Amino acid sequence: MNELLSRLAKAGSVKHSAILADSKFFGEREFCPTEVPILNAAFSGSVKGGLSSGLTFIAGESKSFKTLLGLLCMKAYMTKHPEAVVMFFDTEYGSTPAYFGQFGIDTKRIIHIPIEHIEELKFDIVKRLEQVKRGDKVFVFIDSIGNIASKKEVEDALNENVAADMTRAKALKSLFRIITPTFTTKDIPCVAINHTYKTQEFISKTVMSGGTGGMYSANAVFIITKAQEKEGTELTGYKFTINIEKSRFVKEKSKFPFMVSYKKGINKWSGLLDLAIGAGLVFKPKKGYYQKVDPETGEVIGEELKEKKTNTPEFWADILDNPKFDEYIMNTYKLGDTIEDDFEDEEDLELSEEE
Repeated sequence: MNELLSRLAKAGSVKHSAILADSKFFGEREFCPTEVPILNAAFSGSVKGGLSSGLTFIAGESKSFKTLLGLLCMKAYMTKHPEAVVMFFDTEYGSTPAYFGQFGIDTKRIIHIPIEHIEELKFDIVKRLEQVKRGDKVFVFIDSIGNIASKKEVEDALNENVAADMTRAKALKSLFRIITPTFTTKDIPCVAINHTYKTQEFISKTVMSGGTGGMYSANAVFIITKAQEKEGTELTGYKFTINIEKSRFVKEKSKFPFMVSYKKGINKWSGLLDLAIGAGLVFKPKKGYYQKVDPETGEVIGEELKEKKTNTPEFWADILDNPKFDEYIMNTYKLGDTIEDDFEDEEDLELSEEE
């Protein structure tokens, strides 16, 4: 090693400093797969991937499956790491032990922490994270950021002060500035539930509430939208769509649909058919019907199946195991590992520099 490089590497007081080529923060990232392949693709750009460390926001309007997606992530992490502990910061008190039980989550491994305002959350989470060592398996769940008041807002209510609270966004930005680096240095995944609202622009946009602090800090921001699913006039469930507002791994503005029915809950296989068609592993002979394709010969095989009949492990097992399927998904959605020139030619580059 270069003598100067060696001296400088040892001289500082930051204990995790290292030569960049050897830094453990940029080694192979651990992904935690959920039971729902399309959710894994939304997190990582691969059905074999999944949740990773860092801050993830799941945001949407009321009753858009946000909390249950968070619980899917929690279940996946606790299954992969049987020794894992969950810190559950609760501001809404809507996630009951019965909710966790539906996912088979062991509530004896969850620390429930009721929170009344942002400052209380900031002080408490910092103290608890200080006790975590890198290598400890900890999952942080905040439900929700969108429904939490600032300390000033609480005090104003007690004092009957009707002045607008201008401190909440600053308090949230301070919270995320403090805790986000810890999630990375200690390899901790944090899923935070949030709300959305419509902007007042001429063409309205759906954005995440709470100011810019969370958006800047997050590894991923999912905005969930929903549409009704009906059989005739009967409402049978909802089609939800994960809209990628921000991601370190997946192209922004990508969309990942999944289905939830009243009778059967989340459809584990939803959102995959169009991807399998794109990968050349499924053929659509006519509207509403699907057939599998032999990956070796390209011949259509098996009987024509209605979409509902494809929702089985038998239909999807060999498709999910086929490298061609995941390769297609990664080529479609995954961000590249190298910097690419976004300009088509030198004239575009010159124009950008002049602007």
